[in-house]
Order: sequence, then structure tokens, then C-alpha cells
Amino acid sequence: MDERILKHAKVLVEYCLTLKPGEKLMINGEVVSLPLIRAVYQEALNAGALIQVVIDDTALREKLLKFGNDEQLTYVPESVMTMAKSVDALISILGTSNTRMLSNVPPENVKKNAEGRSKLMEIFFDRMGKGELRWCGTQFPTEADAQEASMSLSDYEDFVYTACHLDSDDPVAEWKRIHDEQQKYVDFLNTKKHLRIVSEDTDIEMSIEGRKWINSDGHVNFPSGEVFTGPVEDTVNGHIRFSFPGIYQGREIEDIRLTFENGKVVKAEASKGQELLEQLLEIRGARYVGEIAMGTNYNITRFTKNMLFDEKIGGTVHLALGRSYPETGGKNESDIHWDMLCDMRKGGEIYADGELIYKDGKFLI
Repeated sequence: MDERILKHAKVLVEYCLTLKPGEKLMINGEVVSLPLIRAVYQEALNAGALIQVVIDDTALREKLLKFGNDEQLTYVPESVMTMAKSVDALISILGTSNTRMLSNVPPENVKKNAEGRSKLMEIFFDRMGKGELRWCGTQFPTEADAQEASMSLSDYEDFVYTACHLDSDDPVAEWKRIHDEQQKYVDFLNTKKHLRIVSEDTDIEMSIEGRKWINSDGHVNFPSGEVFTGPVEDTVNGHIRFSFPGIYQGREIEDIRLTFENGKVVKAEASKGQELLEQLLEIRGARYVGEIAMGTNYNITRFTKNMLFDEKIGGTVHLALGRSYPETGGKNESDIHWDMLCDMRKGGEIYADGELIYKDGKFLI
């Protein structure tokens, strides 16, 4: 086995989730990600955790979204609800054999399925916000994901492990250093009340008064590298153009442009995928912003159509429509949390309380 997989598993268990003896852990991922699942399983055994593994199959999800009736599309098994209420930690391992498996499912079925999982998401985010559940999502490099990123498998493996700082002699020490650096930005932003973001075809403002900025340092997403909050819901005004395609369950929506008035999307355009965009905006709470964030991982230098990495690109801003993270003080409730990305590296500026704090993809503070 690639030693980087073993190092990846060790960091996930010891740093990201800090598993303790007797804690209940669930690991989920597709069959193709079994090498990392097995390595995490061994590390979790070493840590004394009580482990449950769920193996997913995207082909089954495709069948549901294509052929399921309304009752089937909205059904969440009782065992899944029990898991959401009872586990102490969850590791979601991304990595698939076909990134386009869901490309031809009806948009209305995607919407119904998301709405059916609203109670599950509510439990998940509520327990996360209260500190009762620790979650980490990470990536196992596969041929399909490498192809999606326009890389060979070996290049994609290097990309993933470099983004995770697993090429470092001491990855945990490196992530602790990142935490300390990002904490400076968080402490500064927590003193501010108003944010304005300006970039190509973008001029959007919002209140952040009373909201808490979060230092995302690899404990939740891995890799990470971002600072984020939830803006005051009815204060988002202006327009934004997303520099890269919006990706939802493997489907691309290109050149998205949104206009906000008093927090709500009042105009939405896309050069490709307009029907899906409109369906997603009809999901409960999807017309309001749940998150605004700055990516700070400068080891990630290219767009790969995988938001686990893309939203962390150093020099970008991402905005999420839908559910807020309760730990930020955000109050928007939704059946969706959909991140979209705006490049700030060529002339982008961010102002906090009227002061220029960020330019050309980097903080000035």
C-alpha cells in the first residue's frame, strides 16, 4: 500500500477527529475507496473506537433518482436516522468510479430527494453545531476523479496528498501552523460588521455583525484551508458572477450569475444548466446565503470540479446558497448547502467596514 494512504489515515484519526476509546465511528465511501477505508479502519481500531462501515454504490443512487416514485425519493431509512443521532464521529471518504453517473437524472427528482433528506440534514448540522458530532470529509484519489480533474492518476495522487500537506515530514505540525496563521484572520474579521466583495462582474455586500468567523484548519474538511461565516441573512445585496462551474451531484452549471436584494436571489442566469439552477433555487431556503468564505490553501492551485479542494483554493472566495452552519450564528434553514466559487486573484478586493483588507487573492492584514 502507498505509504501516503497510511499517513492519510493516521492524520484523519489522530488529528482531524481525535478519536478516543469507546467512541462510535461511522466510515462511509464507495467500493473504489476501500484502500483508504481499510487504513482508517485499522487506525480507528488502534484508537479503541467502535466502528461501523457503510459502502455506497453510485449506480444504486442513479437508479433511485431516475426511477424512484415520490415516496421512494424522499425516504430516509430509520437506520440512517439512528446513526445520525448516535455516532460520535463520521468520516466520509469521497472517491468514485464514475463522476458523471448522475448526469442524466431529472432535476425535479434531485430536488425531491434533497427535500426528503431535510430532517437528516437538520439533525446532522444541529449536532455538529453543538459539538456532539465530529465529521470529516476527505478524498481518495481514483481514476475517475483524476479524469474529471484532467490529470493522470499519479499526478492526481500527488495533487491530493500535496493539498493535504501529507508530503510534509510532520503533517500534524503543518496543520497546527496553518491554524495559527488563519486564526489571525478570524480574530480580525470577528471585530468587523460589514463586508464588501468586488471582482470581475461582482460587487456584493453583506452584514457580518454578530456572526462568528470559523477557522477551518483540517478538522472538518481534509484538506482544508479557509475562514468562513454566515452573513446576516436579509442583508446580502448586489451581484456576483462565479468564475468556475457550479457542481451539484456531478452536474455542471456554467457561468452562474446571481443578483441579490435584501438577502434573496431575485435573478439567476447560467449559460448552461439553467433548468437545474432554477430547480435548485426552488428548494427551501436556497435563495439565501448560508456561508461566505475565503480560501487560504495555496497548495491548491487549480480547479478540479471537486469542491472539497476547489473552495479552498488560495485566492478565491466561495458563497454557499442554503443552510447556514449554526456555529457561525447563521440562521438560514434549507435542504441544501451549495458552494460556488469566485476567483479573486486578478484584481479582486474585499473591504471590511470600508477598509481594504484583501487584494489579488491575499489578505493584507
